[in-house]
Amino acid sequence: MGGVALDDGGCRVKAPDGGWGWAVLFGCFVITGFSYAFPKAVSVFFKELIREFGVGYSDTAWISSILLAMLYGTGPLCSILVNRFGCRPVMLVGGLFASLGMILASFATSIIHIYLCIGVITGLGLALNFQPSLIMLNRYFSEKRPLANGLAAAGSPVALCCLSPLGQILQYEYGWRGGFLILGGILLNCCACGALMRPLVPPKKSKTPGIENTPDDVDKKAKPKPKLLDFSVFRDRGFVIYTIAASIMVLGLFVPPVFVVSYAKELGNEDTKSALLLTILGFVDIFARPTCGIIAGLRWVRPRCVYLFSFALIFNGITDLVGSLSKDYNSLVVFCIFFGISYGMVGALQFEVLMAVVGTEKFSSAIGLVLLLEAIAVLVGPPSAGRLLDSTKNYMFVFLLAGIEVVTSALVLAICNFLFIKRKPEAPEAAVEAGEAVEAKNHSSTPPIGEPHKANGNSEKQRDPGDLRPESAVEDPTEVETFLKCKDKNITCSPESDL
Repeated sequence: MGGVALDDGGCRVKAPDGGWGWAVLFGCFVITGFSYAFPKAVSVFFKELIREFGVGYSDTAWISSILLAMLYGTGPLCSILVNRFGCRPVMLVGGLFASLGMILASFATSIIHIYLCIGVITGLGLALNFQPSLIMLNRYFSEKRPLANGLAAAGSPVALCCLSPLGQILQYEYGWRGGFLILGGILLNCCACGALMRPLVPPKKSKTPGIENTPDDVDKKAKPKPKLLDFSVFRDRGFVIYTIAASIMVLGLFVPPVFVVSYAKELGNEDTKSALLLTILGFVDIFARPTCGIIAGLRWVRPRCVYLFSFALIFNGITDLVGSLSKDYNSLVVFCIFFGISYGMVGALQFEVLMAVVGTEKFSSAIGLVLLLEAIAVLVGPPSAGRLLDSTKNYMFVFLLAGIEVVTSALVLAICNFLFIKRKPEAPEAAVEAGEAVEAKNHSSTPPIGEPHKANGNSEKQRDPGDLRPESAVEDPTEVETFLKCKDKNITCSPESDL
């Protein structure tokens, strides 16, 4: 590659938990915002696209669905590219693709062109940024990882608060074509974020004087080539359970944010007022994600992070079920507040749980495989909800379906984890401390030096392990004492006491 620093050894370097990691966290914050906020922000343009191309709700819902499917479905490809070229080059190329897709979409003449440009090209570009940024975040943080995940995940609601009103303004001022063109320019910031992803380099060991490394030693220390895609993660029960639950979750998780604006417009509210709902949702989400990250990092919560994640999913699903009864704008505002809290909890925990399940070394492959399986559900979720809306003309059924799917995923994750995952053994640090305590106890119970141990009623000699003399030359302390007494008193010693 001629000068490209590969970061395949990041898992062998201790995570700094700070330093340049905060710059990596900022880049991940921006990338996460673009990746998750764009599918929702683009929904602001759906009404105009329906009028322009004469299509239905289900047709426009395919835009967000294809975009998310590319974001998830290209996971294995991203894993292979990251393991081959490193995170930074992949993200720079991804930023160019994300921008190019939005620029080309501004010249679209049919809904199919929108699918290809925004869905495929921009979706691929965001995927090439999203997954590597999470991998780098996992390598730079260990002890502070839950907090780092929460702060990075907060990029999604921050971007949503900005992009949704911005999209509405751009639509009024420049139309949907001009809006897509300007959004394409904004996505070039992904390249700047990619430049922040500096690979972790192991510290150079100081050379010992008089010792030189021979070529044979260098060959012995050569690192084996990493696997481009490690399928051994499927042997882990925890990974399989997480993958199944996450695939069910994404069927309904992204449906309410896509349809809530259209729901408000259907109730007779103005376009600007309706778009404000996403801003409210995002504003609440901003504070929910870091707060949940702090809670997940607590000493007694972190080992049970899976169950906290299950609670967040149940909370989100119940919010959807109750929100289906909304009949006016005020009730939708309340729905967006509670949905923002639960959605933020899910966003802060979903990748933290995966990192905890598979570890740093296999995370680059695990996240790619998880996203691939989730892509199928993402491709089905919003379009099926849109088709249900076209047939029933009632948003209540859309929100009910989404809530049932999310609650089901929570039950699968919690119940299967409780039944099939055994409690992990004692942590290494705790085991070391316990070992030291046992060793100290053994030392305290050891007889004093010079006092013979008794076994089966016979006295045995205590010999120093460092004494290299033969056993025949080792003096018995009692014999030495007898000899000295005899010598001092000028007493003729018996042969038995004479040395």
